[in-house]
Amino acid sequence: MSQEIIENKKIQPSERILNLPKYIFAQLAELKQEAINKGIDVIDMSIGNPDGATPDPVVKVALEAIQNPQNHGYPNFRGKIELRKAIADWMKRRYFVEVNPEKEVQTLIGEKEGLANIALAYTNPQDTNIIPDPYYPVLCRGTLIAGGIPYFVKLKEENRFLIDLGEIPTDVAKKAKMFFINYPNNPTGAVAPKSFLQDVVSFCREYNILLISDLAYGEVCFSNYRPYSIFNIEGARDIAMEFHSFTKTFNMAGWRCGFAIGKEEFIQNLYAMKSNIDYGTSTIVQDACIEALTMDDSYVKGIMDTYDARREIVAQGFNNLGFYAPRSDATMYFWIKIPSKFKTSMEFCKYLLEKTGVLVTPGSAFGQLSDDRFRVSLVQPILRLQEVFKRFKEAGIKYE
Repeated sequence: MSQEIIENKKIQPSERILNLPKYIFAQLAELKQEAINKGIDVIDMSIGNPDGATPDPVVKVALEAIQNPQNHGYPNFRGKIELRKAIADWMKRRYFVEVNPEKEVQTLIGEKEGLANIALAYTNPQDTNIIPDPYYPVLCRGTLIAGGIPYFVKLKEENRFLIDLGEIPTDVAKKAKMFFINYPNNPTGAVAPKSFLQDVVSFCREYNILLISDLAYGEVCFSNYRPYSIFNIEGARDIAMEFHSFTKTFNMAGWRCGFAIGKEEFIQNLYAMKSNIDYGTSTIVQDACIEALTMDDSYVKGIMDTYDARREIVAQGFNNLGFYAPRSDATMYFWIKIPSKFKTSMEFCKYLLEKTGVLVTPGSAFGQLSDDRFRVSLVQPILRLQEVFKRFKEAGIKYE
């Protein structure tokens, strides 16, 4: 090889990186920092980052665990059996679902990692995966990184943001490898009745599709609402996996912990992917997770009561300004239409930040079909939320 060719050679990233959509949350972080540098008091309601503290019993156990030298080595790939047993007991208590802790549970370094890795474990290049739009970004990104082809199904307000299975062409269903669902839903806040889940399970059984249920918001519920586990549905065991997070339930976003459940074959393939990439969840964090799953339910209730009070402030505030902001039975989000005079959701969000110092998430962060919406997260205390709507009123923000 000549020296000239070597000198002209460029070190390029892979096509999978070049073809990935820009992660809008990174762009929002840049916009936020720019505003702060200008002296703006930014009220951040964009990323669903819980602002409350992790419950004291969980922190106490972690402090004890970190002082134990036995916890300083590599963690167990699958997750220590004590944690997997705690997960199985919790699933039985909260969802009436029987899980084999030895064969049907895999701990995760946060649910996001698990959702990406399961796509890598099952998606070949050019495989088709069915994904709702809007979607939590990793539900699509895992497919793209694996070289798969997402088939997007629009979630419509008139259908209560439930997937219309009739809109999926038969030829797509026949070739689909995976089907991702997320109820209670981020970002729409929609909840799924049992009849809908039954239809999805039947659909996936008919076409032999791996159904991935993201239940990150299963505990973020109000007004005595309780969601279903996918394993409450007859026949789901054969074709489904379910993913859970400690982030929203226990205010443990920074701890990076979650888990997946499903039949042994599916868990084993997720395990095979993970064990080639990482060493699993820190043993210290695993001990903290055991405490979270076994502590008194009053701690979780306190977290949800906080979100419920904020939910009322946000609903009233937006509705008073002419926006349609219905209260959902679950999640920590509002999914709201942008005013018609704005061409894109990012344009509207930049306008809000410039005029009021309030940062929300553009709908385009959740899919190409969702650019007419924005998402609001309940991650600010009530006094700051009241300040949000005071600023909106002073700036003349309204739906028109």
